[in-house]
Amino acid sequence: MAGALAVLNYDLVGYKRTWRGSAMSSFVLPVLFVLGFGISVGSLVNTSRLGGESYLSFLVPGMIASTALQVAFGESTWPVQTKFAWIRTYHAQIAAPLAIRDLVFGDMIFLVIRVVSTSAVFLLVTSLFGAVHSWWALVVLPACGLLGVAIAAPVFAFAATVEGSTNYFAFLQRFIVIPMSLFAGVFYPVSSLPIGVQPLAWISPLWHGVEICRAATHADHGSLWALLGHVAYLLLWAVVGLWLALRQFRRRLSD
Repeated sequence: MAGALAVLNYDLVGYKRTWRGSAMSSFVLPVLFVLGFGISVGSLVNTSRLGGESYLSFLVPGMIASTALQVAFGESTWPVQTKFAWIRTYHAQIAAPLAIRDLVFGDMIFLVIRVVSTSAVFLLVTSLFGAVHSWWALVVLPACGLLGVAIAAPVFAFAATVEGSTNYFAFLQRFIVIPMSLFAGVFYPVSSLPIGVQPLAWISPLWHGVEICRAATHADHGSLWALLGHVAYLLLWAVVGLWLALRQFRRRLSD
């Protein structure tokens, strides 16, 4: 792990100079979501299909998982492409005594730190508004970390194949990430969707992350086997995605 930690240290030194750019979204957005969606709009929502809980309590775990998705996607697209095509950081690192796996795992550890720290702030802020009902809510942090890897690993692999234009990332954002955020149970139960559309939500990694976060923040944690199934599904995405990322990095850097 020495090589991966060296890459992580490089990422942390760089983030030390740019963290202020993400501080606003990390601290202010949770408050705006709580006030705008959870309390303001939430007071108008018919909660009869939410099992009697408030809309704020329903919304917050979904928003935490959705935020983890956004951070993971953002850190695995343009930053990865930049290190390949424009500033060629990966080429410089591979010329040092570092292996391909060090580059991938080092950047992935940094991404998990970003996802977990952002999720922790979101969880803390929303808990002050009474949206968290169990100490098991701490499970949200590793769950968001796992969700981040499940999302980022295959995107790492895709970013390693992009040669020039980054319009592909905008395409992914508009036609995959945004629809995933809208139809994966973040804002309303998946059971509210037409039956033919519900399987599209079930195959989404975000839905599984939302279900884990929602079970953790509520007093009733649901079925243990269902939760284990959600974890296993995210692990499958993470493992396959990491394998693809290593494969594509190796191909790109061997040219």
